[in-house]
Amino acid sequence: MFHFATVEHTKELAKILEIKHILVGCDIADPVKEAEIVKNVVINNKVDAVVLGGVGLQETQIRSLQNALLPFKIEVFASHAGLDSYDLLKEMISRGYEIIITEIASDGLTEKHLGFRLNNETFDYFNKLSQKYGFEILGEGGYYNSLVVDGPIFKKKLAILNGKKVMNGSSGYLEVSQIAIINKPIVEKN
Repeated sequence: MFHFATVEHTKELAKILEIKHILVGCDIADPVKEAEIVKNVVINNKVDAVVLGGVGLQETQIRSLQNALLPFKIEVFASHAGLDSYDLLKEMISRGYEIIITEIASDGLTEKHLGFRLNNETFDYFNKLSQKYGFEILGEGGYYNSLVVDGPIFKKKLAILNGKKVMNGSSGYLEVSQIAIINKPIVEKN
């Protein structure tokens, strides 16, 4: 919810992960009304569970979704709720997830951070930046948004081929105009 930049490319990620994908637009900021939108989509698509991605999701959003969906025996949970953001990001990076910053809205994050890759080489720098400017290291609360383009569960990789950085004062986003799904090198296991 409230994710804007590059969200349209999640359909390609769903192809890579071989999962069904449903993208629904929402221009309201009311947890109960949002839950109704989600409920209608979920009921019409025979969904078994709704898994939310954030670690610091607002309890009101989770409760609204649970209240809307539990009567239909559809479980709602945030898989990373309550986990430490620093540890979670560090673990994701160490496991090989490739994360790109696609949207910024915080002091300390500038145009140069659009398209910035969070990885082993940049983690310490980014952690120090988040401590210095006080933004949540995973972006929870809208400090930044990201797109995961590769990871150990990906059979292929999403590559950003072309795009531009769009700034509006101190906030901005990456407008991606061309992507590709590419094969990953085969790694032999011993």
